[in-house]
Amino acid sequence: MKTKLLSCFSLIIFLLLFTLPSKTYSLTPQTIVSIQNVSSINTDTNKKETIKTASNSKEETSKNSINHEIPKNAPIKFVVQVIFLLVIIYFGIKKGGVSLGLLGGFGVAILVFVFRDIPGMPPIDVMLIILAVVTTSSTLEATGALGMLVKFAEKILRKNPKYIVYLAPMSTFLLTMLVGTGHAVYPLLPVIYDIAYKQKIRPERPMAVASIASQMGITASPIAAASAAMISVALASGVTISLLSILIVTIPSCFIGMILAATWSLNRGKDLDKDPVYLEKMKDPEQRAYIVGNLEQTSNETPSKDAKVSLSLFFLGILFIIIIALFPDSILPKNNGKPLAMTSVLQFVMLGVGAVIVFCTKVKAKAISDTKVFNAGMIAVIMIFGIAWMSETVIKNNESYLLSLISDAVRARPWTFAIAMFCVSMFLKSQAATILVMMPLGFMLNIPIATLIGCIPASYAYFFFAFYPSDLATINFDRTGTTHIGKYILNHSFMVPGLIGVISATIIALSLSNIYN
Repeated sequence: MKTKLLSCFSLIIFLLLFTLPSKTYSLTPQTIVSIQNVSSINTDTNKKETIKTASNSKEETSKNSINHEIPKNAPIKFVVQVIFLLVIIYFGIKKGGVSLGLLGGFGVAILVFVFRDIPGMPPIDVMLIILAVVTTSSTLEATGALGMLVKFAEKILRKNPKYIVYLAPMSTFLLTMLVGTGHAVYPLLPVIYDIAYKQKIRPERPMAVASIASQMGITASPIAAASAAMISVALASGVTISLLSILIVTIPSCFIGMILAATWSLNRGKDLDKDPVYLEKMKDPEQRAYIVGNLEQTSNETPSKDAKVSLSLFFLGILFIIIIALFPDSILPKNNGKPLAMTSVLQFVMLGVGAVIVFCTKVKAKAISDTKVFNAGMIAVIMIFGIAWMSETVIKNNESYLLSLISDAVRARPWTFAIAMFCVSMFLKSQAATILVMMPLGFMLNIPIATLIGCIPASYAYFFFAFYPSDLATINFDRTGTTHIGKYILNHSFMVPGLIGVISATIIALSLSNIYN
């Protein structure tokens, strides 16, 4: 706890030092930025529509070039509100569950009534997409289809136990990609432990990177909220980004990043027969029984007909979304001459898939709402609602000052925007929330669209403090204790594979995005 508070205060001191040297409090015409013309990439009719932008008129550009004074108390106000935001996040994390969302709403109230700020816009589109995807994914769990996916992954892992350090993260990564949420990873964790231990492989090696991979898969998923958040923010900024233009960057970059993290994990830590902590535990009969206990979950039960139907319909739904992303002009009706936004498409297609599953199977509505995926998804919606709304309010009401601080540095080195996203994500337990908070600034700073897309993998950094449920669950499932939070809090099992995975994925994404976009 002390270390977390120290980290928060260190960040605050950094912000204070960063703000003090600022000698000018007026925005020059070069500092006031607006979304300007971005050339669309010419494509064949059979290829994806990549990036289109709305052009600003000369009158709008001239208006945006007018000098705007920044209040002299802007640095103090900004630092105080950032401290307040960090305090809200800290206690939200400490309380757990929906507390982060509730405290975020409380924070908005304080910003409005005490600071007299205008509240920002809550991330409605992203919350609706999460609701739609989670509800449909919950039907998979209720019908047994999610169990089918887990058993399929388990079968592959048990047939190839020697490659568990690679296969475990690949399984969790692909599972998240398919269902759109990293919470689907929990049934696989005891399986990974069981296989690793029986092969005398240090469980930390596959388990830590498997937890990291389960979250990296979110930015590579066609139905997760992260991509939808990027599309939504872009639309609000007058820019149209296709789902495909995001996925062709995030899927390969995140996958390669995950493989590099797994490669590093191959020989991490001491082998179990040389680990003094493990050997000491094995001397205690009770500890030995706890560690060696059989966790194998293989079942000979035949999947039900409902599970097979549900899974087939779900896959068809995902395939349909991908086809729409490839050919939006041919499939979607036009809205003012443009295809419907993919944020809306994701919502009604996923809800529609869920409805078809309900009618084609015997699943009951109550069974859907009672699932673990549904519960975790609703908590995620509330969390994003409150904390993303508060963060948006802080940024919107300090927008001019923020732009005056970072505009020159980001213009000179646009890739540094990824570092800013990473730092923000340390405190936000959601890639979607991080994108919703940071990407509007990216568009305001007129950072190239290709660079912004390349920064998406950097929206995952909440492994940094190892307080996310999947990380904590991984620690609990590793009965040997090799997957752990260290004495100094930050020296935990997820730090190095997380840094390797995210940094390499971001570098690769920036390179790929500049090629494709």
